[in-house]
Amino acid sequence: MSRGGPNDTGGAAPWGSGFSALMRGVISEKSVNRSGRAERGAPARGARSRADTKAAKSSRASKASASASASTAATAAASASASVSAAAPAPQSAPAPQRATNELVAAGLTPANLAELKASGFRVKAGASASDVVTLEVPRGVSLADARLAVGRVNASAASDFNHFYYTDGGPNPGCTEGQCAPQQMIGWTAPDVAACGPLPTIGMVDTAIDLENEALKGQAIETLVPEGLVRGRDGARDTSHGTAVAAIIAGRADSSTPGLLPGARILAVDVFQPADAQRSRTDVTGLTKAIELLVSRGVKIINLSLSGPDNEVLRRVIEKAQDAGVIFIAAAGNGGPGAKPAYPAAYDRVIAVTAVDADMKAYARASRGSYVDVAAPGVGIKAAGSAEPRSGTSYATPFVAAAVTLLRASAPEAEVEDFHPALFIRARDLGPVGRDPVYGWGLLQTPDCGTPAAPLTVSTSQDDRSIATVE
Repeated sequence: MSRGGPNDTGGAAPWGSGFSALMRGVISEKSVNRSGRAERGAPARGARSRADTKAAKSSRASKASASASASTAATAAASASASVSAAAPAPQSAPAPQRATNELVAAGLTPANLAELKASGFRVKAGASASDVVTLEVPRGVSLADARLAVGRVNASAASDFNHFYYTDGGPNPGCTEGQCAPQQMIGWTAPDVAACGPLPTIGMVDTAIDLENEALKGQAIETLVPEGLVRGRDGARDTSHGTAVAAIIAGRADSSTPGLLPGARILAVDVFQPADAQRSRTDVTGLTKAIELLVSRGVKIINLSLSGPDNEVLRRVIEKAQDAGVIFIAAAGNGGPGAKPAYPAAYDRVIAVTAVDADMKAYARASRGSYVDVAAPGVGIKAAGSAEPRSGTSYATPFVAAAVTLLRASAPEAEVEDFHPALFIRARDLGPVGRDPVYGWGLLQTPDCGTPAAPLTVSTSQDDRSIATVE
């Protein structure tokens, strides 16, 4: 008879003797994994040692525990309750799906491993020869949990996980009057600051499609890419509103109605999203990892991720590999609200997690919170290219920080990934409780002081154990 599980279709078990043989070797493991992380969608992993233990790590130690303790969170929430941007309660609706129902993603499998899995009834749906990541369709009637164990049996060192979905983090706008939407002034952004930093590096984006004919982006240095072999929904529908808004925040024409922070910047954008509902678009692990690998292959060292979703072992591995190659990731902290679980990839180590505030420096009511939040930026009531109404969400705060990181990278092109965190945080305007907190992180982003072009970043530690970076 058929086995129960997320992919159970009822009827006689359709898998053959190959899968049965694989599973005989992992039955004993299931009793252990029933209570382990693997059953919940992200296998446990040991602590990673790093040769580089710069002082910047002290400001990010809380990334390893993606949320504060109950008592600390309660105290911080009480302190910040009077400074949260007003917004209507989120409408009650069916939760958005979090993963594909019959797919896994895996990294680190050899051709021999794939051949063995195919013989056991798995089907390789996607995976370019240049990529380490493959998408596996599991045999009909086999639960995803059993399928993951089977992959682990074939290659214990390979990473495998559910094919999670990641959503854009734009959300409802709580209202914005004409005088409130001046985000560049909030962070002290001026053209002379930009000019002092040196030649700008290319900025990568993983987002929806972009309307390059929009008046803010027409003629700008933006190249859009679609990964080879990417499979979209049946209707092939594409959304341009989110990607257009994010790109314009970074590089909108100076003479447009939505001027960007860095009109002279070059953007390399990868479109891997499709509409999920009236307000959001989504991609999956396959699309997201393909996009990251494509940007890395093009030499991009700064990647803006205005999106969020669950923890995923395969995604984490791809991001860590890129970070070790010098790529800086800036990601939205998520729009799940104060009680939500940590959002990924923002909660991964060394990723800069960005939350949103309004013009009065109050937290966006729907922003996720937790010890992984690093810094706040304007993200409420943003006048957005391609939209008649202002936009709100951590998605729109993220490109402000990406632009600031671009200035720092321009002034210190050889600096290591860890050096950029304290360089941003030491200048942040403290909001909420004194010091870092789960609502605002270190506080409101302020424009970096680049000093002279190509000046090196130096890091030291202050008496309160807050990492400090200066440009000399």
